[in-house]
Amino acid sequence: MIYQSAQDWRDAPQKKALLFGMSGLGKTHVSNVLRAQGDWFHYSIDYRIGTRYMGEHITDSCIKAAMEHPYLREMLLKDAIYIAPNVHTHDLTAVSTYLSKPGNPALGGLPIDEYRRRQDQFKSAEIQALRDTEQFIHRAQDVYGYTHFICDTGGSICEWVDPSDPADPVMTDLSAQTLMVWIKGSDAHTEELIRRFDAAPKPMAYQPEFLSRVWSEYLNEYNVKEDDVDPNHFIRWTYAQALAHRQPRYAAMANWGVTVCAEEVYAVRTAADFEDLIAAALEKH
Repeated sequence: MIYQSAQDWRDAPQKKALLFGMSGLGKTHVSNVLRAQGDWFHYSIDYRIGTRYMGEHITDSCIKAAMEHPYLREMLLKDAIYIAPNVHTHDLTAVSTYLSKPGNPALGGLPIDEYRRRQDQFKSAEIQALRDTEQFIHRAQDVYGYTHFICDTGGSICEWVDPSDPADPVMTDLSAQTLMVWIKGSDAHTEELIRRFDAAPKPMAYQPEFLSRVWSEYLNEYNVKEDDVDPNHFIRWTYAQALAHRQPRYAAMANWGVTVCAEEVYAVRTAADFEDLIAAALEKH
């Protein structure tokens, strides 16, 4: 780790940390608190994905849909209008809508082959965005004049890395540049996340092997054809399995850094609170 002790962390002229864990456990909350203090640069992996690596894919899909409408087709061909996704750090609707859900097109689903193609695009985009972390550490200081750096990762980071491999390229890059911090949730947090998801299911990114397994199991269990799958029912059915699949992967990633509890993260209100939290985690480690 780049900080070997709590004192190393407190004395560091440039503090650099990366937060990872399940979505909804406070990564963006802490990042926003730090950014509001004025000397922390907030690097959002999800925002980078949407603006740099997925933007062209999203734009192309929107243009393709618009070209089916005669009026919009004419406007586009005459360069009278333009289409571009609107991505915010707090609203990733453009990316999640593009990823969509597999199943019956009449119910808003995508054919499974197209769904897998978009999943592959997202995987490549997230890996690239993660590996851009070093670049943004330098930009934050050299271009924008920020002293400290916080990397706010997406929940799917654990799908693309092998934390048991000491030479994993993404883990090696990230741990060499930042202190990796796992925000660990409890069973109660998991239940709450499942409840929220069930109320408002949203597209997710899945490890290809996991997706193939659950897709096959779903088709068999409900005796349905691919084109007849209810997209929302499928992702609701899959969500708890996805969380269970990710938990041991996060735990293995934690060996590359330190662990904090979600309750502690929710209590952070200032940069000093965060610095104390990480110092305590380093002392435990």
